[in-house]
Amino acid sequence: MTSFLIVRLGSLGDVIHAIPVAAALRRHFEHARVDWVVDPRYVELLNLVTCVDRRIPFDPRAVRRASGRATFRQTLRELRDVHYDAAVDLQGLLKSAVLARLVRARKTIGFPKAHLREPMARFFYTETPSPGEATHVIFKNLALLAPLNVIERQVRFPIAIPDTPTVNVVRGRLGADGYAVINPGAAWPNKRWPAERFGALARGIQDEFGLRSLVLWGPGEQELAQAVVAAAGGAAEASPPTSVTDLVGISHHARLMISGDTGPLHIAGAVGTPVVALFGPTFPERNGPWDEQDVTLSRVAQCVCHYERRCRKPVPCINDIDVAEVLSAVRQRMAAHG
Repeated sequence: MTSFLIVRLGSLGDVIHAIPVAAALRRHFEHARVDWVVDPRYVELLNLVTCVDRRIPFDPRAVRRASGRATFRQTLRELRDVHYDAAVDLQGLLKSAVLARLVRARKTIGFPKAHLREPMARFFYTETPSPGEATHVIFKNLALLAPLNVIERQVRFPIAIPDTPTVNVVRGRLGADGYAVINPGAAWPNKRWPAERFGALARGIQDEFGLRSLVLWGPGEQELAQAVVAAAGGAAEASPPTSVTDLVGISHHARLMISGDTGPLHIAGAVGTPVVALFGPTFPERNGPWDEQDVTLSRVAQCVCHYERRCRKPVPCINDIDVAEVLSAVRQRMAAHG
């Protein structure tokens, strides 16, 4: 049996952006085995991806412990026993390249030097196809399938939409006409738009579209969500605690998602939810929404800390985006969606 291994450990958004590669492999090799090595935190997401056969959890941090090394050796033996036709490293780091090569697939495919965050990774690949003129990471990833004679430009996300108790609670509380989702959090402080502006935006969305907003929050972000709710004056409420599975279902049933460059934004895009994206230090051409109808507001042109986790200025450049500009973007996206 033809078999392929995808290596993309994290983060959440990057794992989502890699799903079209699995979909393309399944489309072109209908009866092949498609496996994926991923950070244990994202196995839950991949369990919803219908074109993946096996999800193999691997935490590189655990290898520092004796027990973790033993588990890794066992996992590696199991992977080698498959005799993969190709291992495709979509991460481009030294750790992912070494892992892909250790599997001993017939081909180890990765990015060429110019597209690697850690250039030493290229020495572990047997094939390094150029992404050409591709700018978005999704299309860069798809370009790595060229050595397998897969030329794919259609973006597919074969994700099963879950029906969980949390999803049902949200839909019941926010009404039959649907709801907007606001995601104020992000791991990087300079990706976060101010809470009071999100609250004002929620008021505007309710006034114009009759939609209440659900405010998402992750670990350590509950106070941030409550600040948005307080500023919304009754136009928003905080989400119950959510898993990744819950986020997929909640996003799918939403009429709109407004978020910075972080995982929930990309989940919404993957399940077809209309998106308004707010970008500060990262390039939307590479990481942003791929649906041409989605709207992105970016201040990356004036940013001086591209892809740095903390802003060098007293006030992050994303704060230059005002509420009126975002509300105008919401009108544009809602009109396109009908």
